[in-house]
Amino acid sequence: MSENSVNSKRTGLIYAACFLVLAVVYGIGGSRIDYAFASDPLGPRVVPVILALILGLLCFFYLRNPGEAEDFPRGATLLRVLAVPLTLVVAVLMLETAGFLLTVFFIVTVIAALFGAPLKFALAGGAVQALLWWFVFSYLLEVYLPKGIVFG
Repeated sequence: MSENSVNSKRTGLIYAACFLVLAVVYGIGGSRIDYAFASDPLGPRVVPVILALILGLLCFFYLRNPGEAEDFPRGATLLRVLAVPLTLVVAVLMLETAGFLLTVFFIVTVIAALFGAPLKFALAGGAVQALLWWFVFSYLLEVYLPKGIVFG
């Protein structure tokens, strides 16, 4: 077995283990959703728990027989890969305070910049996406969206 094959299997095992942890956390979070039993006998817990079980089962299959995978990213690529979930965590934390529009603007702008978009295009894309999704959720779907300090 070549060195590249061993490294790609190891990378696959790392990914599978990470997704298994994600499945467990997602399943626990989904099982803690409160709901009124009278509204729906199954409730909103069912879908997240079933998805977590399916993901966990697939992770166990992959852990047992990992296939070939890309090598684990290094250097600038690794930083970009880690910056995406970090950006989403920051966005979740700022949602109530900054509001939906600024949060979506932040997410799209940062991720576009991470993937190499020029700053003016990243900013324009963030503005267009924020307004588009505000319109879709607020007016078409009539979903409450936090306005935040700026727009509240």
